[in-house]
Amino acid sequence: MHGRELRNLLHPFLLLLIFERPGHGYDLIERLEAMGVSDVEPGQVYRVLRGLERDRSLLSMWEAAAAGPARRRYELTAKGRNDLRSWIARLAQLNHIMDAYLRRSANALARPRDGRDSYATSRG
Repeated sequence: MHGRELRNLLHPFLLLLIFERPGHGYDLIERLEAMGVSDVEPGQVYRVLRGLERDRSLLSMWEAAAAGPARRRYELTAKGRNDLRSWIARLAQLNHIMDAYLRRSANALARPRDGRDSYATSRG
């Protein structure tokens, strides 16, 4: 899936990645791509990171790099861990709903159709 389609899921994805291993922005973008979130806009990632920091879910600190400029490194707070747990529960519920949708759509598409639109014919 593309970054545009997953924009609203950047919060839980970033919380998980930072829980697994604190990192800086471009590191997190690369790790998002490794998760299958491609074409994510760096500006959107940084907006989400700043929002999570304002919300006190993350802390950031400047880290000097061996080569190049200092980078902001993000770490999860206790609130961030609680937020991650909450997202996991919500996404598990969404997963249940999506599984039901996919089963239903597979069943509907597997049924032979007579070529007529049942809604259009029922409306006369």
